[in-house]
Amino acid sequence: MYDSGKVITGLVIFIGFMTYPIWHGIGGATPVPELKKPLPAKGKECVEKLTYMRPNHMQMLDEWRLEAVRDGKRIYVNEAGKNYNKSLQNTCMDCHESKKDFCDKCHTYTGVRPFCWTCHIEPKEKETK
Repeated sequence: MYDSGKVITGLVIFIGFMTYPIWHGIGGATPVPELKKPLPAKGKECVEKLTYMRPNHMQMLDEWRLEAVRDGKRIYVNEAGKNYNKSLQNTCMDCHESKKDFCDKCHTYTGVRPFCWTCHIEPKEKETK
């Protein structure tokens, strides 16, 4: 019991390190990033409404991948009955042309690492002056 001061000090330091992530984040939320609005191609609109796409786009893309690659079903019919090709590069990136200004900003903010680009070719960013 001669080292009780060292034990207590060690416990306090240990508890401080273990709880650091909890108390460090209190009171400070980072602002939601401003995303570049998609540029709809002539006569095109998004495959679903924004209220559906924000929370469900990854599930939709995952379903598209499974259905297109494994089952050969390459046409998506939305709620309004319109047909779209199930293609990240040819449907989604047709309007959401800047991966850096659209996809990456939101995914970085939420801490998500999508695996889309392990198979797909990353789009080349257009140079802006």
